[in-house]
Amino acid sequence: MDPRRRFLFRPSAAQRAVQRPPGAVAEAVFERRCTRCDACIKACPPQVIRRGGGGFPEMQFAQAGCDACGACVSACEPGALQAPAVFEGWAARFGAACLAQRGVECRVCGEACDARAIRFPPRLGQVAQPVLTAEACTGCGACVGGCPTQAISMARG
Repeated sequence: MDPRRRFLFRPSAAQRAVQRPPGAVAEAVFERRCTRCDACIKACPPQVIRRGGGGFPEMQFAQAGCDACGACVSACEPGALQAPAVFEGWAARFGAACLAQRGVECRVCGEACDARAIRFPPRLGQVAQPVLTAEACTGCGACVGGCPTQAISMARG
């Protein structure tokens, strides 16, 4: 293989990006500081922090969303997570499997969103489509687990 074309077989930066627990420092610093001790995983009440690639903690919202309680930040002695416990730059993304986008009435994601970042403006004679107000989205992932078609993912905004 031509070494100049190796990049074609690597995942893109967007595919490599994983959502770290709230309050995570910059990724390069996070990977140096995190000892993979699982303290943040054990401290998480909704149990949405899981061991991911390389043993590092990452968010998995299949069952619940993050309530930003800060327990993971408090449990992190090496300082890979720091207050405030927020998700900087993460927001929900709707995929092609979204029922509303396929003409089926569904508002599960909007009902799950405590921040009211997902709304459904009426459309005359059509199914209302989810619209995300990125500035209001906290990146908590509450909308992800409730989606019946798993059409929602969290991505860097």
